[in-house]
Amino acid sequence: MWRNTQNGWGLVSIALHWLSALAIIGLFALGWWMTGLDYYSSWYHTAPWWHRGIGMLVLLATLLRLVWRFFQPHPEAHGSALERHAASFGHVAIYLLLLAVLISGYLISTADGKGISVLDWFTVPAVINGLPEQATRAGVVHWYSAVALMVLSAGHALAALKHHLVDRQDTLARMVNPRLSRRD
Repeated sequence: MWRNTQNGWGLVSIALHWLSALAIIGLFALGWWMTGLDYYSSWYHTAPWWHRGIGMLVLLATLLRLVWRFFQPHPEAHGSALERHAASFGHVAIYLLLLAVLISGYLISTADGKGISVLDWFTVPAVINGLPEQATRAGVVHWYSAVALMVLSAGHALAALKHHLVDRQDTLARMVNPRLSRRD
């Protein structure tokens, strides 16, 4: 139930997928909202603190997810050869954009040489800082890769719904129910 099989995703993969999805959507909404805050807002310092802390947790979860994915079998994909290739390309693009968003966020937050407090649990050190226009350049990458990630994620969700509702395949059900992976 914890591990993936050739037929379905295990509980670890399912939990990492859905927790990441919720966190990423929440971080995008929070990031967009906080760009409109003025200096006198009570959220001016609090919102970025939450955004950075949760972002670093998502980065750690993403690295864990990539390691887990590398060592686990993948369920067989449904659809035509073109759909399977598109899905494979889409997953790689989602991971690359996710890493771009998270690493650029790290570079924005550590440009001044200070580490990132992760919800006051621990601090991620500023390993890279002092690059020319680090915060500005990383900010551009952060914004555009976040928007691209949201667009690609919406396409990912629509494809899953298409497989479920139109094609009547268990693609979406396997990402919700780990018991489906036991049919081997």
